[in-house]
Amino acid sequence: MPEILQSTLPEEMRTPRALPGVAPCAPDDWLRVDEAYGPQMAYRRRLLAEKGPAVLWCDPAARAAAEEVLQEALKIMPGLGFQVTEESITCPDGARVTIDARDPLGTLGQALQQDICILQKEGTEHLLTGAVLCFPANWRLAEKALRPLTAIHAPVPEYDGDVARRVQRLFDGVRVGRPLWRCNRLTYVDPDLHQPVRRQTEGRHRFMRSERQCILRLPRSDAVIFTIHTFVLERAAQAEVAGAAS
Repeated sequence: MPEILQSTLPEEMRTPRALPGVAPCAPDDWLRVDEAYGPQMAYRRRLLAEKGPAVLWCDPAARAAAEEVLQEALKIMPGLGFQVTEESITCPDGARVTIDARDPLGTLGQALQQDICILQKEGTEHLLTGAVLCFPANWRLAEKALRPLTAIHAPVPEYDGDVARRVQRLFDGVRVGRPLWRCNRLTYVDPDLHQPVRRQTEGRHRFMRSERQCILRLPRSDAVIFTIHTFVLERAAQAEVAGAAS
């Protein structure tokens, strides 16, 4: 398995916050490119080719939202070093990705470091209706498909009733053009980015995994998009950065 590491976390992610720990971000800051873009994307493209529906799924009800999030992302990409035409995306690593209107999430999965989840409200909760999820941390896409937020987070001990209500209010209240972000932090023995089931829990937890998660609302479909930008680094390297910042 590839060992793909960043050397540090973005400054705003270095101090953990209590759940749900959200803050506003700039309208176009739900996408980023970092130093690990090349190796992460090589791994993502391999996973998409080899694992298919285990990492890419879209319910028919989410098709319009998937097309819309692709169009929103294409507007941002040129500012991140992508070259975008009507037919294709030339990525910062030189790869050329064909824009496939029939497979919008697959197109994004071939070009972006971020995993992208589509959530649409049904009744009182948002359901997961589509995703490109190459780098899961202890969850399987098939197990969460068409399930509400409370069921998706059921294995998380900290996700109690109070946190669930606060998170649902966030998803209800996020406004078009005013995305939110948060981050988490986990320690791992195994640094592999693709861990739908955590492979090792015993041994030295030498690696830290942190996800920068953004929540945004699409203007036409009204769907909520949840993006996940995964960082993995040596815990010792992060400790040095934290010490320098203190």
